[in-house]
Amino acid sequence: MKSLYRRQFTMMAGMIFLSFLLLGGAFAGLSYQYVMADKRQTMENNASHIASFTSAYLSTLGSSVQEGAYQLYVSSLSSISGSTIILAENNGEIAFAVSAASQGTNSLLVGNIPADVIEAATGTEGYARVTDLGGLVAAKSYVVATPILQRSRITGQTYLRGVVFVVNESSSLTQLWRDFASIFILAAGIVFLLASALSSITSLRLTKPLKDMADAARRFGRGEFDVRVEGCENRRDEVGELAESFNAMADSLAKSEHQRSEFIANVSHELKTPMTTIAGFADGILDGTVPPEKEIAALKTISSETRRLSRLVRRMLDLSRLQSGENITAQERFDVSELLLRVLVSLEGKINGRNLDVATQLPEEPVTVWGDPDAITQVCYNLLDNAIKFADPGSTLGLAIQIKGEKALVSLSDTGETIPPQELAQIFDRFHKTDRSRSEDRDGVGLGLYIVKAIIDNHKETISVTSEDRVTTFTFTLTLA
Repeated sequence: MKSLYRRQFTMMAGMIFLSFLLLGGAFAGLSYQYVMADKRQTMENNASHIASFTSAYLSTLGSSVQEGAYQLYVSSLSSISGSTIILAENNGEIAFAVSAASQGTNSLLVGNIPADVIEAATGTEGYARVTDLGGLVAAKSYVVATPILQRSRITGQTYLRGVVFVVNESSSLTQLWRDFASIFILAAGIVFLLASALSSITSLRLTKPLKDMADAARRFGRGEFDVRVEGCENRRDEVGELAESFNAMADSLAKSEHQRSEFIANVSHELKTPMTTIAGFADGILDGTVPPEKEIAALKTISSETRRLSRLVRRMLDLSRLQSGENITAQERFDVSELLLRVLVSLEGKINGRNLDVATQLPEEPVTVWGDPDAITQVCYNLLDNAIKFADPGSTLGLAIQIKGEKALVSLSDTGETIPPQELAQIFDRFHKTDRSRSEDRDGVGLGLYIVKAIIDNHKETISVTSEDRVTTFTFTLTLA
């Protein structure tokens, strides 16, 4: 398996190398053309100057190119320009030749310039090319030629007097270009090494948190829920955001695992209590431990515990459907005021049994909302049943509906013992029961409010609770239709 680090580093290094290759090629081509064009212009100027000087020298003084003064002058030009200068007759015979190194005479080169070279050099297109002049000079020499033209004193016509050749070895012409190229290659190599090192560090910085996350995920699979990705707390890029999200997910999984373990423990406890009671009384009746006159009371206890066990199983089934979303049907329009009154009527017997009064603050007009009426009925039933259960005998229950913006706020309140603040944060947890619930309401299983919260969450609504001055109020929202 190819690692992301290796692929990232290879891609970045390859892009840097390709960029330098293209830049180097462009630089080499342009610099070579510039050097060659500049050198050619210089050689053409020198050749033209020598041709003009030679023509004037022969016309004015009528002397020969073999004169010492002429040769000294041309030798000086050869030394200054670093070029080999050749003067040839029209037939190609070399009349005079000198190089910058030898300061020599016409004995430097022996032979004739080829006729085709003379013909090309005296043409109208000029002569500048790489050649060895028929073997007279070193191979790969750059040669520029200019014809020597002289005007006849008698006829006034211009005629060809000879040809000037200026010769430079290719190695000397390209030396500057090679120096430029060497400097560029050295600089490019240093920059490439630095860029590669930086790319390696960047790739490692990018991939290390990903490796840590993969390792943490594997450890999660083995049940180690305390693992977190560290070292990314100060990062403000996408990797830091991913690490933060991963740790948040890890916290959520750890919390879920803790809740799962707690849920299993609570279910076991809630199932064990009624089953132990049922088994104890049943065995007492069977083995005669329970006297005949107390069998009826024992059977009533068995029946009560059986119904309690049935309620627990039913609540757990409801909870399972809630968590899967199966009980939330398509959204419907319904009047929540009418629904709340129906729930109130269904619990009239319990209300009268505790001598409770009911104070309602409901709008006169229907309050039409969106939702699942059966699920909201269960919410209202659980909240009102809870309020009846914990209200002081003879106190007043409160039912109210308020309209705020696009929401309907449904509130149910009771007057009784105030819930401690530390209990409010846990009141919607599974199997959570306050101390008063455990002492006064043995039938409760601690799932009613959790089911209420799950239904409201499935509706994408909110529910809150306040408990102050012996008044406890549950308020949930519904979206107006």
